[in-house]
Amino acid sequence: MAVGLEMLGCARRVLDDPLSPNVEVRYTAVRLAECLADALRIAESRGRRLPSSDAHDTESAVSSGTGDCAPGVCS
Repeated sequence: MAVGLEMLGCARRVLDDPLSPNVEVRYTAVRLAECLADALRIAESRGRRLPSSDAHDTESAVSSGTGDCAPGVCS
């Protein structure tokens, strides 16, 4: 996360400067692509470890005894 924040700050400085050399802009774009690839890989990995939202919602409703009742309607 720290690397991504650092890279974002650097990218903003380079892209905000209309006189940034092409090589610097290209380097920034390559690094941003690397950071994005890392973030997507981590999100995908974490997503595989989480239960699906449908399964989680069903388990929560069953364990709490509320099912599909609106608040204040079921006891």
